[in-house]
Amino acid sequence: MEKIGFRLQVRTEMMDEYIQHHRNVWPEMLEALTETGWHNYSLFLDQSDGALFGYFETPDFSAAQSGMAELDINTKWQELMSPYFVALDGKKPDEGFIRLSQVFYLA
Repeated sequence: MEKIGFRLQVRTEMMDEYIQHHRNVWPEMLEALTETGWHNYSLFLDQSDGALFGYFETPDFSAAQSGMAELDINTKWQELMSPYFVALDGKKPDEGFIRLSQVFYLA
């Protein structure tokens, strides 16, 4: 399994609404993530500045990303989420995140 860590920046004035959306993720979106290989997926938000850290595990990162890119439910979710982030440079959130390098792991 690949361990994927990433970061994004949530607009501070929109954090509460962003959190609310993630308390009510569409069941079809959850199913799509699972079916395309996104496992143990977590998001962590620093509410003092909007820094968002995400983590998930997948057998194949490229396949997980491309699998989601093909689904209409993901297109709708990414369109809904895009306004919440800064510095995406025209990309969808799942294309514009900054992938982090793993520097330590303790099993």
